[in-house]
Amino acid sequence: MPSIRRVERAGQTTEVLLEHPTADGEARTRPSVTVSYAQTLDGRVATATGESQWISGPDSLRFAHEMRASHDAIVIGAGTVCNDDPRLTVRHVPGRSPLRVVVDSTLRTPPDAAVLADGAGSGTVLAVTDRAPAERREKATSLGATVMNLRSDGDGRVDLAALLGELVALGIGSVVVEGGATLITGFFKAGLVDRLAVCVAPKILGNGIEAIGDLGIRDLSRVLTLADARVEPYGVDLILSGRIEYPDGIPDRG
Repeated sequence: MPSIRRVERAGQTTEVLLEHPTADGEARTRPSVTVSYAQTLDGRVATATGESQWISGPDSLRFAHEMRASHDAIVIGAGTVCNDDPRLTVRHVPGRSPLRVVVDSTLRTPPDAAVLADGAGSGTVLAVTDRAPAERREKATSLGATVMNLRSDGDGRVDLAALLGELVALGIGSVVVEGGATLITGFFKAGLVDRLAVCVAPKILGNGIEAIGDLGIRDLSRVLTLADARVEPYGVDLILSGRIEYPDGIPDRG
């Protein structure tokens, strides 16, 4: 029988199951993962200086909030917090705000960031490594945030598989990853992405930050493909979504 834990999300305490069974009745080893972001026609998610507000139009912003409302947690990187200072709440559609998770190896997230300030910390998890200074951890904890110390991957960043394992233990069954590009690339390289939803705006930027970096693919037979793809208009933007298929399958979909 799955046990129950009380988890605080967005200032509200609820009871959640510690195990999320799959269709065959087995407990999940990780949440399902959807990557969602907005890009230009030429595949840029930000300018070369990191500016990304706003690539997409107001109609597709509603789609982004629908995605947030339909997932248990939203995951972003520390760079996105530092550059954009997002609130990561559901505002443009009905629904509940998800648990906020910031992947921040060295705990760069400032105490006055929107995900921590004015009581927001109680609904925020900061995923860090041993490289995060103790004083920053203590400050984040004093603001109500949960500081989750995780093992590092080969590049010294938070091990994303370990993060997902901890989240499913908190009763999180689904997450949406909104960025930035380094974090999105990391999820793809680790084979942890189940679905993709991309907002394509009718804009051309030229030089800028790519949505997805090098995945080490050197042969077209090794490409990732989008299955069951759908295209939906949101104002002047197009939303392309579908299920990610890997050439060798995914070892563990959870």
